[in-house]
Amino acid sequence: MSDSLAIIRRVIDEHRTIGRQMKLAGESVTDEEALAALEKARADWIPGRPEGTSAKHGRLQQAIGYVEEGLKNHFAFEEDVFPTLLGELLARAIALQHREILTAFDEIESAMSGAHLDKLVREELLAEESRLQQRIGIISQLVDEHARKEELILDMVQRVLEQDG
Repeated sequence: MSDSLAIIRRVIDEHRTIGRQMKLAGESVTDEEALAALEKARADWIPGRPEGTSAKHGRLQQAIGYVEEGLKNHFAFEEDVFPTLLGELLARAIALQHREILTAFDEIESAMSGAHLDKLVREELLAEESRLQQRIGIISQLVDEHARKEELILDMVQRVLEQDG
């Protein structure tokens, strides 16, 4: 039971910790860190401004890659421990949400790899930037909603374990 409580506390702590820097492969990124990184990259965009578009595009792609890699590691940990902790059906439901989030990352990466923003006229640039902003907003919303649902479940399980222990 103490192992279960430690796992719950770890996952909840990861959800609530917002780091200043995210590291590439091998490190876990919390859901909140993912949101913070995406929002920062999103805020760097000034719609329709062609100066530095390629650099902004590159930074955004890099931030998305960091966040995705970190979330994959975070999700892998959860998917490893949740079946025993929460039961098979609930763990599978959470894993489905993980795949939905990662699919959204695949979609934005695909859209970004095909975008040649430096070759667009102002109106096209505005439209493409708007689409990218929308996709980032969708990912942010998916991650936020997922984290809230997961924390609700974990808080409930934690209370039961603490009462039993």
